[in-house]
Amino acid sequence: MNAPTRGNVVVTGTSTGIGRAAALRLASEGFSVFAGVRREEDGHALRNDAGGSVEPLLLDVTSAESIAAAASRIGDATGGGLAGLVNNAGVAVAGPLEALPIEDFRHQIEVNLIGQVAVTQAMLPMVRAAKGRIVLISSIGGRLATPFMGAYHAAKFGLEAVGDSLRQELAPFGIEVVVVEPGTISTPIWNKGADRAKEAREHLAPDAEDLYGASLDQVEKVARRSNERGIPPEKVADIVLRALITSRPRTRYQVGLDAKVGTRIRRLAGDRLMDRLIARATGL
Repeated sequence: MNAPTRGNVVVTGTSTGIGRAAALRLASEGFSVFAGVRREEDGHALRNDAGGSVEPLLLDVTSAESIAAAASRIGDATGGGLAGLVNNAGVAVAGPLEALPIEDFRHQIEVNLIGQVAVTQAMLPMVRAAKGRIVLISSIGGRLATPFMGAYHAAKFGLEAVGDSLRQELAPFGIEVVVVEPGTISTPIWNKGADRAKEAREHLAPDAEDLYGASLDQVEKVARRSNERGIPPEKVADIVLRALITSRPRTRYQVGLDAKVGTRIRRLAGDRLMDRLIARATGL
């Protein structure tokens, strides 16, 4: 299968982290990038830093109206053809499943899973018109689950399944679907997630605090330390570029040593052994 020529591409969640790095990288490589942001000031900052063509657009992946407006604007600007769609927008919700407010769980699934499908549905006719590609930014957390991140893992495990189904459904149309699975990346999402978890603890019932307080302290420390040691998001941006331009892309790319090693260990280890390894790694 031939790689698509550089053309128009949509990247969601470009205010910070992986999405921002991907938008800048693709623009520098000759793509015309429509960069989804939640705030106008984020779009201005991105455009100022871009070395190529970046057009910010306000896009809330949880809003049908926002998605429809973005798709209409992109269709008018491109004539209805997209070389690529990079679904990256995401948040991280942390906390014990027993005590996690169900609205927080729903928000996690809405942003990281349902939002990705909704954007894909809206943009797919334009991707099909150009025989473009779809890239889903998943995570090693879509293959390997850890304590107190159940909502996040549920969304990412679901996104892995969506990627498999979508790849099979779109193969007859010549549309490649690629899943990118980063390990620990140094991005604001983890600090934001840790901050949100810390904030949520203030609302925990006393019995939940008694049950989970010490463990949550340890997990927060591990999360912040891991973020500091994470690889830069530009490494993921390089893989996104490869997924869009290589003639025969892989169905999945792991990014980072921890993602590659973690995937292999998970494939070989049973559940009980994996539980012990994770408990040791997190200090629980």
